[in-house]
Amino acid sequence: MRFAPFVAIFALLTLIAASPAHAITNGSPDGTGHPEVGALIGDHAYPDGTWSYCTGTLISPTVLLTAAHCGQSKQKTAMVSFAGQYRLGEDVHVGRYVPDPRYTAKSELHDIAVVIFKTAIPNIKPAGLPTAGMLDRLEADGTLKATAFAPVGYGSLAPTHGQKFQYTDTRRQTSISFHKLTGTWLELSENPAKGDGSTCYGDSGGPNFLGGPASDLLVATTISSDDDVCRATNLDYRLDTATARQFLGKFVTLP
Repeated sequence: MRFAPFVAIFALLTLIAASPAHAITNGSPDGTGHPEVGALIGDHAYPDGTWSYCTGTLISPTVLLTAAHCGQSKQKTAMVSFAGQYRLGEDVHVGRYVPDPRYTAKSELHDIAVVIFKTAIPNIKPAGLPTAGMLDRLEADGTLKATAFAPVGYGSLAPTHGQKFQYTDTRRQTSISFHKLTGTWLELSENPAKGDGSTCYGDSGGPNFLGGPASDLLVATTISSDDDVCRATNLDYRLDTATARQFLGKFVTLP
């Protein structure tokens, strides 16, 4: 499947008995590393007992950034938890869900949305956003190809040795290497020599931070992959383009 959005798919929501070998593929629990990254929580538990279906990042005290394909037709609100591991009863914040009006399910473009809260989310510092054309400049001066990126999300563990996807409602992080830059996409790929990981189903809308796990500069959001098993090139929506900034500028002050 060329374009498989990383949302939770009921057919994949099956628990496995063996301990998982990978998380967010080859990642680790994030703990308190990225408190600005939250999980979009469903109204009802999935068949395996988990609740999260997408990921998002706080980009202002009242605005969470996520992916448009995370929403349903005519969806008006979304519930978000910033718990490192969501359990029923954890605090959730309900906000107004607003996708880019240019997005359609038949197109890979404009796959961006925000959740707007009435009051500020307390005690969490929002992530930073890139300046216009930042990634183009980094590519032009040769910096980008040697730069590490840190995806974070609540997605599934990738299957290994015949196992199936497993969801744990846990925020995880990893590192991934640069592959290619296009007008819309930041393409990132696992480099085994560097111990890279990847993203998977449920990580949709989550951040890719520039410069590794310690960074809070969000430059692209997780959208999809070149395969169905979360091991190929990741397709991440650039946030430094005129198109993305046109949408984001309606809700936050851009650098």
